[in-house]
Amino acid sequence: MLAKEAKPMKSVLIVEDEIFIAMEIERILEDAGYNVIAIAADQSEALSAGINAEVAFVDLNLRDGPTGPEIARELASKHGVRVVYVTANPAQIGEIAPQAVGCIHKPFTDKAILTATALAAQSNA
Repeated sequence: MLAKEAKPMKSVLIVEDEIFIAMEIERILEDAGYNVIAIAADQSEALSAGINAEVAFVDLNLRDGPTGPEIARELASKHGVRVVYVTANPAQIGEIAPQAVGCIHKPFTDKAILTATALAAQSNA
């Protein structure tokens, strides 16, 4: 599987307030052998958990509002986290995080999640 071949990554953070979407991303990643360290539904949770992440899947509109782009930029600039945006409306991203490796459109496929994760792993090598 593509994700396992290019996976020097130890930790993945999911920043998503829709629990069923977050759990689906978690299932895809864990089935492929990735370590999901946390699911965060707002800025405070994301920034706290992000200290230990190597890659983060970040939704744009969270429980505390449209804070996803700000979270992505902070995770990338302060902790070197590779960011993959997950959204139905990529026009809301605005300024792209310095460590962003892509954007996945909702609804997504398993393949899209795994391809983005593999790309993040290669970027992190």
